[in-house]
Amino acid sequence: MVVRMRHTRAHTANRRSHHALKGAAVYKCPKCAAFAKMHQVCKACGFYKGAEKVNTMAKIQKKNKKKEAK
Repeated sequence: MVVRMRHTRAHTANRRSHHALKGAAVYKCPKCAAFAKMHQVCKACGFYKGAEKVNTMAKIQKKNKKKEAK
């Protein structure tokens, strides 16, 4: 590489200033007040946009039933 083509550290850092990772977008669930990812079902209660999408109690009961069977 020819010396005249090199960039200073400051120039390189300015270019890379937009490469930083952003934090995950989260919201507080209105039903259970747990934090959940945006546009996804709340893992704590299974609600999304005011309606139950996943029956979490059924999942817990199924898991417990499997444990008892072992």
